[in-house]
Formats: sequence, structure tokens, C-alpha cells
Amino acid sequence: MTQHLAVPAEIEFEEEFVAGLTKVFEEMIVFNQVLGLKITSLKSTQVRARIDMKRDLVGHFSYNRLHGGVISAGLDAMGGLAVMAAIGARHMDETPMQRLHRFSKLGTIDLRIDYLRPGIGDYFELRAEVMRLGSRVASTRMEFLGADGKLLSTGSAAYIVS
Repeated sequence: MTQHLAVPAEIEFEEEFVAGLTKVFEEMIVFNQVLGLKITSLKSTQVRARIDMKRDLVGHFSYNRLHGGVISAGLDAMGGLAVMAAIGARHMDETPMQRLHRFSKLGTIDLRIDYLRPGIGDYFELRAEVMRLGSRVASTRMEFLGADGKLLSTGSAAYIVS
């Protein structure tokens, strides 16, 4: 039973699965387009993305600071993406298309964000990993970094997976 609940080890995904998950994440989830969220790395053990700063994302006009909602929404999206990758890795016996259809029931249960430093910069890097993938609930940990690599915010979340 413990093996079933463990986070799958690093697995190399097929091009079809990566392309499908990227399309879902970057195109079909329209709000991710608003954020400008782009996947930079999609692995079974960690996902990474980038958000380029743009005028539409400013929360504090005097400092050109990123809105806290962008950070929160970005980290929530990344946690969900990490869960999708972990689920995909767990079911490698299925076709890429079958695995992509598993994500329709995914939803956020709980989200916590700690804002450590102001979001100022030309772009930001987001990272997420699954801490535990159960049969019904997944737990994740996320990071939001500046262009200089400094940690700006952290997050943790729980997602319903079934």
C-alpha cells in the first residue's frame, strides 16, 4: 500500500504527453494565458515555469511590483501541474491520451502562500513538486523566485485527485 501512495520516481515522459499537458496548461486553461505562465521543465518529480513581467500584472504601481494574486494563482497552477505530472508518471501503462483525461477531476482543496519579498523583476521562475500523491488527495510544495534566483514566495497546497 505504501508503494502506491509514494510519489513516482523520475520518469521520462513521451513527447505526446508533454505536448498534450503543455497545451492543456498554457492554452486550454485560459487564465494561465492571462498570467503569461509558460512551462520550462516538465518532469515527473518537479515542474518549472516562467512568468515575464508585464504591465497587466502590476499590483503596486509606484514600485512596478507584481500583484500578490499573480503569485498566488501562479503557484496554485504550478501545484496542479506537478500533480498532473505525478499522476501521469504513476500511470505509464496507459497511453498519453488516457493519462491526459485523468486531470478533469483535479481541483484545489487548500492553498497557503507565504510572501517573503516583493515581486520586482523582469521575469519570475516558479517551481513545484508533489510531496505525497494519495488515491484521493495530493500535497505539493511550490516556490516563486526572482530573475536573480532569490526566493520571493513559497506555497503549499492540497488537491483533490479523484
